[in-house]
Amino acid sequence: MKNWFNATLQLIRKTGFGWGFILGGFLVGGMAMSLNNKAYAHDFKQGDLVIDHPYATPSLTGTRNGSVYFKSLRNRGGQADKLIAAKSSVAERVELHQMQMDGQVMRMREVPTIDLPARSEVNLSHGGAGTHHLMLLNLKQPLKDGDRFDLELVFEKAGTRKVNVWVQAPRAGSSSSSHQH
Repeated sequence: MKNWFNATLQLIRKTGFGWGFILGGFLVGGMAMSLNNKAYAHDFKQGDLVIDHPYATPSLTGTRNGSVYFKSLRNRGGQADKLIAAKSSVAERVELHQMQMDGQVMRMREVPTIDLPARSEVNLSHGGAGTHHLMLLNLKQPLKDGDRFDLELVFEKAGTRKVNVWVQAPRAGSSSSSHQH
């Protein structure tokens, strides 16, 4: 630490810049980094729940349905909760779904709720058996990469929370490319 401080003092003396200029640079740089982080943050809080990065995939040609996923859905509280409903103006209705293996075939089925146990994280991302997602049924128009839309989530205890969903193409190698509705 002492060497860094001495080097900084020598730099200030050689360049003729004062402490105000140097500290101002650190302040502006720190603010820019802070703003940059917030620009990419895409999570929402509702009580003890954290809804991290809600996203949908672009519509497949000829389909009228879509899917909404989350990077994660965490319950940081000491009480269990449930996701009991969802709605959006982009679709006629939204259903809660779970993927399950039926022998050698992956099946999707509607579920009445998605349990959110206390101090846990529920998988609502692309994936295999046991994962959940939200189905957008009878889309009013196809979802395109880069679109954004609002989705209202209704929780049994935490209440209602509106989130903004980003439409984005699946990353290479993700299982979503084979997930069709």
